[in-house]
Amino acid sequence: MHGFDPLFDPRGFGLPESDVRGLDVLFQWVLHTAREALRDAGRLDHGRARGEAARTGAVLGNLSFPTEALSRYAAGVWFEGSRFAPPGTVDPRNRFMSGLPAHLLSEALGVDGPRFALDAACASSLYAMALACDALHTGRADVMLAGAVNRADDLFIHIGFCALQAMSKSGRSRPFHPDADGLVPSEGCAIVVLRRLDDAVRDGDRILGVIRGIGLANDGRGRGLLAPSEDGQVRAMRAAWAQAGLEPSTVGMIECHATGTPVGDATELRSMARVFEGADALPIGSLKANLGHLVTAAGAAGLLKILGAFEHATRPPTPHLDRMTPALEGTPFRVLRQAEPWPSEGPRRAALSAFGFGGNDAHLIVEEWAGQTFDVEPAGPSPRIVVVGIGARVAGGADAVDFANDLAMGRTRVRPGPLSGRPSGHADEVELGLAGLRFPPVDLETSLAQQTMLLAAARECAAQVPSVPSFRASAIVGMGCDAEVARWGARWRLADIAGREGWDAGTLASARDGVTPLLRASTVVGTMPNIPANRINSQLDASGASFTVSAEEASGLRALELGCRALARGEVDLVYVGGVDVSVEPVHVRAAHAVLGDVGSPGDAAVVLGLMREDDARAAGARIFARIEGPEGAPPTGVT
Repeated sequence: MHGFDPLFDPRGFGLPESDVRGLDVLFQWVLHTAREALRDAGRLDHGRARGEAARTGAVLGNLSFPTEALSRYAAGVWFEGSRFAPPGTVDPRNRFMSGLPAHLLSEALGVDGPRFALDAACASSLYAMALACDALHTGRADVMLAGAVNRADDLFIHIGFCALQAMSKSGRSRPFHPDADGLVPSEGCAIVVLRRLDDAVRDGDRILGVIRGIGLANDGRGRGLLAPSEDGQVRAMRAAWAQAGLEPSTVGMIECHATGTPVGDATELRSMARVFEGADALPIGSLKANLGHLVTAAGAAGLLKILGAFEHATRPPTPHLDRMTPALEGTPFRVLRQAEPWPSEGPRRAALSAFGFGGNDAHLIVEEWAGQTFDVEPAGPSPRIVVVGIGARVAGGADAVDFANDLAMGRTRVRPGPLSGRPSGHADEVELGLAGLRFPPVDLETSLAQQTMLLAAARECAAQVPSVPSFRASAIVGMGCDAEVARWGARWRLADIAGREGWDAGTLASARDGVTPLLRASTVVGTMPNIPANRINSQLDASGASFTVSAEEASGLRALELGCRALARGEVDLVYVGGVDVSVEPVHVRAAHAVLGDVGSPGDAAVVLGLMREDDARAAGARIFARIEGPEGAPPTGVT
């Protein structure tokens, strides 16, 4: 689908129709799906969210690879003035496709509560639901939109999955089939409306299901960023069942992550067998056999499938299964090949898994609403949070000491910028010591500076913090899409120019290499927008829930808030909170000046803070650099 979505109605939003039409389909899908979700929940009045806007929020998973519109905008900047530039103009707001869709909900629908996007790869929508539930439990919102969108440039997605050898060569999505040969990517947007159960009952809302628990984890230091880990998946599943206070034996159906990759599906079956040991012919399935892999939106789509199963009292089938994978042998599971009635003496209960590239793991438990009541533990007082470690790579500085000295002396590390000779804090190179490095240097050489600068800052920070068990540490990083990723799409689209210009093969190959080198598997990992956090997980063996956050200029502050919340909830004992921006490049500078006006000079920077609860830090004898102050349940308002 290209350009304006003909099925999208731009009327009725709090935005000029012309503004909406200039945005990528990704934005249009988010606006449309959020509006329809609020309408379906009875929470929409005259095109705006009902009630006080400040009490309605949104957390959206968003695959922060360039969209088609951002790719066209970038190509227009790179090829400006030449006959190779793409025709027409592209709205520069499309540069900010990571966090801006969530923020536009405020202006378009009156959603003024907590709102941001995140990227936890294929687990993103379940991570979004977990954070949305937290906002409701702590009283920061009364209504939350949660889900995800996936509408990245399909050319890069297909090239990337091929480079990873994860793409189905047969073009068929066949989870649990013995001839399954990979995934088939798809795109879409799915959003649900969440409320506290007591509020929904009081207001007479239609209740489709009750979320009993969501477990989040990371693989930590596993066999590699692309190798699934049984242990990480098991931790997420057990965390969800512990949070729910239920036994896994009470589940009536499991919607699996299963993508049709033989190694991934077999790993998931083994991890489930450890958690659901003792089950007998437990029904399982995967929506990816119907839709392909929605990546960030896969979990939300799976939840819709489960809610439909509740409504119709029917377990839905998984198609395309004339035979079953031998990995099912000896497990307590059966894949449904035909729809079957779902009898139940009490509320039906289902589980849903989503496991992502980079080690992001999530498991959700949801049950049918039948008037049952629950004891919900109220949120306790927020503990004091302190900073126990600092790492920084700012402009040309080598560490946090350089940054502190520059600030103290009023110095800036600058060089001529990419536009009009503006000074900019550009990082020419990133140095990473080989001692203790957990990644092959040749792989890091093909990674975005977004990842390597952050990794350098994280290693500096980690040298200062106390040791905690792996599963008690996590990483949350504020960032946004790096427009440089669009170069690989531009490389392949040169084939169209070659045909038009009559280039021979050698000319085309030379032109392509002039745009960017050939995409390799390590390069794909080096561009993935969730990997900045997962590099920290793998390097420092932190296997708590970790992800990247996008809220444009507020991305780092949002990560700080979420890190404080994770510590306050007792989910972890140490959080590496980071922020990274490597935007001293022509595409970002052009878009920033077009959208924001004269905002001064950009600068490349990565900063990582180690956060702990103050009592724990003092007990461990950690050096305390600062205390983060803020009212209970609210974002930090200052640092002392």
